[in-house]
Amino acid sequence: MRGRRKAPASPLPQRDGIDPVRVRLPEDPEGRWGSVREHLLARFGGAIGAERVAAMLREGRFVGAEGAAVRGDEPYTAGRYLWFHRDFADEEPVPFPVGVVYRDAHLVVADKPHFLATTPRGRHITETAVARLRRELGLPALQPAHRLDRLTAGLVLLVVRPEERGAYQTLFRDRLVRKEYEAVAPYDPELVLPRTVRSRIVKEHGVLAARVEPGEANSESRVELVEHRGPLGRYRLLPATGRTHQLRVHMNALGVPIVHDPLYPVVAAETLPEDFSRPLQLLARVLEFTDPVSGEPRRFESRLRLSAWPER
Repeated sequence: MRGRRKAPASPLPQRDGIDPVRVRLPEDPEGRWGSVREHLLARFGGAIGAERVAAMLREGRFVGAEGAAVRGDEPYTAGRYLWFHRDFADEEPVPFPVGVVYRDAHLVVADKPHFLATTPRGRHITETAVARLRRELGLPALQPAHRLDRLTAGLVLLVVRPEERGAYQTLFRDRLVRKEYEAVAPYDPELVLPRTVRSRIVKEHGVLAARVEPGEANSESRVELVEHRGPLGRYRLLPATGRTHQLRVHMNALGVPIVHDPLYPVVAAETLPEDFSRPLQLLARVLEFTDPVSGEPRRFESRLRLSAWPER
């Protein structure tokens, strides 16, 4: 069986830091689609409506590999590639900049603010760290090596050259990156720290909060108290694994949920516009690893500070 041929490069440039959507016309042994229009209506009509698909064809929004607009009445050809730019919904701007801690020919280490998603997904597309940095730095091929939760601030490692992305992603997959977080949470004098928390965390698609279930542990975090001021403590969190919401779940399980956490212990109703004055008090402070390209030891530290713990 022959493998699928490599897709050609997109004839469309990025728009607002977002790549065009690529469509490969699938095999059609039953002959369901006589024209490009028939397939696109079947494929996208349910999501955006048949009228919108027809309008995009009339406007020349779908293009072929050569960059020319595709007509709806063109014969259907299995294996053909098309590209188009999606319509972006209005997004609430996140009123904080993305800082750049380090940049060279291979890496960008960014300081992502609270409330900004790392990668385009769902209702957050152009208001994401990746899209912003592509635009601001003029690096259209920039890609993240890992993801940081939207509500968490701090360090994100991005790769400049697509061919090197896999090497940096492997570091995170194989747990070869030392990650250190900082959190502000209630201070409990009876809570014995430091300690290592292990539990089985389950996160279902479409459910906002993760939960802890009985069974073999799939998550591990070390929790240390750095200092305390009255009712609040400043904690150092060292995750050994990377489950969704892991640090938030583990702090909640210890009875000291992170300040301004909208999910733990109680799921709060989502509000629009977002309350930017109450950021989750969680910061990805340190990334440390051996660079897989240069072999050099790397250590980066965030320049951000948690608002609930002002410097004295």
